[in-house]
Amino acid sequence: MRTIDGSSKSMGKFTLRFRPYTLQMRHVFTVASFSRTTTPVVLTELEYDGVIGYGEASMPPYLGETQESVISFLDRIDLSPFSSPFQTEEILTYVDAIAEKNTAAKAAIDIALHDLLGKLMGQPFYKIWGLNPSLIPPTSYTIGIDTKEMIRQKVAEAQEYRILKVKLGLDTDKMIIDTIRSVTDVPLCADVNQGWKDKEEALEMAHWLAERDVVFLEQPMPKEQIDDMAWLTERSPIPTIADEGCQRLRDIVGLKDVYTGINIKLMKCTGMREAKKMAEVARALDMKVMLGCMTETSCAISAAAQLAPLVDWADLDGALLIGNDIFDGMRVSDGICHLPDRPGIGVVKHIS
Repeated sequence: MRTIDGSSKSMGKFTLRFRPYTLQMRHVFTVASFSRTTTPVVLTELEYDGVIGYGEASMPPYLGETQESVISFLDRIDLSPFSSPFQTEEILTYVDAIAEKNTAAKAAIDIALHDLLGKLMGQPFYKIWGLNPSLIPPTSYTIGIDTKEMIRQKVAEAQEYRILKVKLGLDTDKMIIDTIRSVTDVPLCADVNQGWKDKEEALEMAHWLAERDVVFLEQPMPKEQIDDMAWLTERSPIPTIADEGCQRLRDIVGLKDVYTGINIKLMKCTGMREAKKMAEVARALDMKVMLGCMTETSCAISAAAQLAPLVDWADLDGALLIGNDIFDGMRVSDGICHLPDRPGIGVVKHIS
């Protein structure tokens, strides 16, 4: 039953619906390697016994997925062999095995399935997992690479946040930090998006940033420069966090002495099921844990937030950066994430 706007397919007791949607950024979003004003997503609905779970795939450029590739992947899914959504491990193992990569497409199913399960059980997923929402760390708010004037404007708009995430990686790095420090003294975290190539210069910058209350460095160097990253981590005065360098559960053990910690994102790791396992493995290895996001609606953000009590740092501002969110879910007040006491991932869909 294919249409231009999306698809609906019945699979035994399950019905899967999905459609493309484009997120509009409030400001031009610039990082070390690209700029954008929109982010393509695919919204999903998984229905069972009249109950609907919501999911989402978000595709920023570096993941290599598109709306077309996600829809093609979702078209291949057949849940008719499964009699119940409570066969979670079997269902998601099957989905993961359909094709390599396609992690955002897989996350769209994972999120919808968890939302469905929580609704069938009548509980938010953080309660099902036994997690305490009061332990969620303050979320950072992202300041993209920009001019001095726009940086000041963005910082002014982010006055309620207790920590800011600053995009670096170009020759404007010191200007950006100095501009922010001229208007606020809140702690910062620096996301370099693989922008620094020389380890000696990276170490010099790490010391310079530490003196300006930057609390950690996210992906300072290219993920392929493993030896350089290990050298930097050993000498850096502040923790280093793997983002592009850590995609899935299988990556973590090999990063033990390369980074101080990892950044978990649902769109990289196929969703909530694997994200929780990643947090647990990182903790077992005595590594720091950050929970991040892409530019997403409150659907995927609220799904990630169910895990937030497990982490050291939260960066769950993706829905705050867009102007056309169609969900109501996790909200931020005074820089603190507040999970709704609603079943599943806790979102309500606006009519659209």
